[in-house]
Amino acid sequence: MDRKRLSARLGRIGVWTFLDRLPGDESVAFCERLEAQGYGALWMPEAVGRDPFAQIGFLAARTSRLVFATGIANIYARDPMTMNAARKTLADLTGGRFVLGMGVSHAPMVTGLRGHEYGKPVTTMRGYLENMEKAPFQGHPPDEDAPLVLAALRKNMLGLARDHAAGAHPYFTTPEHTARAREILGPDRFLAPEQKLVLETDPGRARTTARRAMGMYLALPNYRNNLLTLGFDESDFADGGSDRLVDAIVAWGDEQALARRVQEHHDAGADHVCIQPLAADGLSQDLRILEALAPR
Repeated sequence: MDRKRLSARLGRIGVWTFLDRLPGDESVAFCERLEAQGYGALWMPEAVGRDPFAQIGFLAARTSRLVFATGIANIYARDPMTMNAARKTLADLTGGRFVLGMGVSHAPMVTGLRGHEYGKPVTTMRGYLENMEKAPFQGHPPDEDAPLVLAALRKNMLGLARDHAAGAHPYFTTPEHTARAREILGPDRFLAPEQKLVLETDPGRARTTARRAMGMYLALPNYRNNLLTLGFDESDFADGGSDRLVDAIVAWGDEQALARRVQEHHDAGADHVCIQPLAADGLSQDLRILEALAPR
């Protein structure tokens, strides 16, 4: 699917969040709220909670318009044939309301938690994509394959997303990174960065919430290495992140400040911005943000 069609399908703004801890009926109610508010897509991660494909199948069957996307499905969690089957199955059974976001995850998550050998990210992803492409599938075919986007941060993975996918879904980045990603992807590929938001005007309280959300990511080399290319240094990673790093990764303030950060990504070349509306615990959803930025 080309950039123009994918942009039209998902709209300018979507939501990125964990639903793993919500009971099923509350998850459905959350998705119904997003549909009523006019959001185009819900992006859901894969970590140590629910299986994202099973969850998407459950939610898609109980909604009508929302597009569901994995942000991201871990390639170490299933082999290429299984990933290809999930892609085609959900493309078919959701009526085209599915986007497959895939990524290589992180060495501590892959080696430490899953017990797999963590390969070179770009080489591993390239081989995985090749094996997906040639994997047999004898189920009922979808009218059209689900769009595929890659979790991509740096030049080589962004180049792979440009050459072998519909586009990229960068996470834990800044509008400056979005501009860099657009330059590498070129004019024909879809770009959907994630952006964390905190509706709080007090700097101390806002940054406390932000640091709660950022802590697990600052320990991961892939994110740290990317931030180093954006002008940050090792001192910015200490004590939960420097103020300048926190403010770059997490937009905080009033409703207008949050909307400005989303617009900065669009101005830098994003097609679709995946907002993560952080409540004070740094994990659950602040529904006020969703209401304030609702596209309807």
